[in-house]
Amino acid sequence: MSRLEFYGRPLVAFDPCLKEHRQIYYNFVVNRSWGHSPYRFVCPEDTGADLISTIQRQLIEFYIQKEFGKVATEPQKLIRQKQQIMVDN
Repeated sequence: MSRLEFYGRPLVAFDPCLKEHRQIYYNFVVNRSWGHSPYRFVCPEDTGADLISTIQRQLIEFYIQKEFGKVATEPQKLIRQKQQIMVDN
């Protein structure tokens, strides 16, 4: 194990439900740097997008869910299912 892996910031998947993660992203937007982040956020490989786009999409889904409830997420699930079917074929 290298020293960078041992002393580096832990890898964490961004979770929009955690206020700390949202605050870290806000600081990134303001400062245009991840320098003060205690974590290194990772992007799931299946998204097909970069980290910033993935975080933005997750935040949009989080706030829509918070504002409108399950009604808003059901169409998204259908869209994802259709996209998965298209990828599988």
